Amino acid sequence: MEGLETATLIGVALFVGGGIAWRTRLPAPLVLLALGVVLGYVPVLGRVVLPPDLVLFLFLPALLYWESINTSVRELRRNLRVVLMSAIPLVIVTAAAVAGVGSLAALSWPVAIALGAIVAPTDATAVGPVTSRLPRRFRTTLRAESLINDGTALTIYAIAVSAITDHRDVDLGVGSLLFLGAYLGGIVVGFVTSLLARGARRLVRGQALLENTVSVLTPLVAYLLAEQVHGSGVVAVVTCGLILTHYSPRTISARTRAQARGFWQLASGLLNGALFLLVGLQAHRILDRLGGDPWPVLGLGLLVSLVVIVVRLAWVNTTPYLIRALDRRPIQRTLRVPARQRLVSGWAGFRGAVSLAAALALPPVPGYPRDELIAITLVVIVVTLVVQGLTLPAVVRFARMPADPTELEEERLAEQAMSDAGAGRLDAVAERLGTPADIVDRVRRQYEEMHAPRPDGSPRPPWGDGSEGELRRALIAKKREAVIRLRDEGRIDDTILRRMQDRLDIEELRLSPIAADD
Repeated sequence: MEGLETATLIGVALFVGGGIAWRTRLPAPLVLLALGVVLGYVPVLGRVVLPPDLVLFLFLPALLYWESINTSVRELRRNLRVVLMSAIPLVIVTAAAVAGVGSLAALSWPVAIALGAIVAPTDATAVGPVTSRLPRRFRTTLRAESLINDGTALTIYAIAVSAITDHRDVDLGVGSLLFLGAYLGGIVVGFVTSLLARGARRLVRGQALLENTVSVLTPLVAYLLAEQVHGSGVVAVVTCGLILTHYSPRTISARTRAQARGFWQLASGLLNGALFLLVGLQAHRILDRLGGDPWPVLGLGLLVSLVVIVVRLAWVNTTPYLIRALDRRPIQRTLRVPARQRLVSGWAGFRGAVSLAAALALPPVPGYPRDELIAITLVVIVVTLVVQGLTLPAVVRFARMPADPTELEEERLAEQAMSDAGAGRLDAVAERLGTPADIVDRVRRQYEEMHAPRPDGSPRPPWGDGSEGELRRALIAKKREAVIRLRDEGRIDDTILRRMQDRLDIEELRLSPIAADD
């Protein structure tokens, strides 16, 4: 019964915290974290423990998969160098800087490297809610970085933990080989899992429940398979998600896609909120373990927080000039970002539940300060969320982020392509279906009036029945082909494609016989 009470209280807390964030316009992760700290003193909730395996093997794959299937592959390719430099070298440099501070604080090198790996990556669950306020390029780079850098950090973490448990120093040569193997293994497993997922969907095509069962299992299978072959589960999930986001528009039905999108939006929102609430619930338990004088550990946590913030700011304000010096191609000039706008990327370096889960997963090996490392990690999470989370809106205003005119142009291009595809194939499709002439004429007139508003300003209803419904459903397929073709040609990105697909899916579902019967 206590488990049910705890789950209910956490659900109520998520609702209350989300409502407070909505009303106050404060970052939801920050509100839920603070609420968790307060609720940690409630007797029932004070005993709740955040199992690291739950985060690393359930929450993390699901959240990474949702973020990856909503990432623009085209924009990722365009900004791949920036993404990879932030997701790999920056994580390594941050981990090294934190390890240096840890060694000065009398931590052994394996323990110091483990601490650096724990706090080095930004968290996709924390960065995700912020990216909606930013232009498309910044959304893509921040989201993609936070997807990949977990793989870099957790690989370094595994190497350091192995050295700790074996009571030996970290071998940089062996560690480098393991690092490369983990990345390559993750990519291979992600590719193989995407093939398995596509094959399974083809076997059950038309059965929305079974297709979406495949969708739920896909990130879990990718993560577990990668871990079994000592690859990066994070890289496997992200690779699989990016591949599927390219092919799924052609292979998933409207009903399946609508059902899946609703499920993943709800699930990711609940998981995301629960993570930060659970992180807050751990605060007083962790501090109690430090004994009577927690201030030296808290002071080291503040110092590490300063290090991760400064290293990131230094990175985003130095590496662009190095790139400019080495790459003088004309196209490179079009990708340059002013220093004022780079500040946004540098300031969006939140740490989150993945860091705490990694800290909690440290093995109970005698002779090293496990509780202190967990406390330091919690301090870094709180500081980055509070300091950077509360001030980021002001930083965005200071940066004067430019609007992305191409996004609106691409949306208009996609709308025009869908309209042209519907009108242009009308006669051929009507002849194939044997649609009566009066219905064809009515549908043609509606296509001609599509861009003209009605006198009362209301939208024209898209549904029909009988022959008209059949004709409209057939034309939706032509519209979908047209907008997918634009994506494949690089004229629109995946974000615009998903936006157009949502509209077509709604229209198709309203025209479907099941919807008509309802």
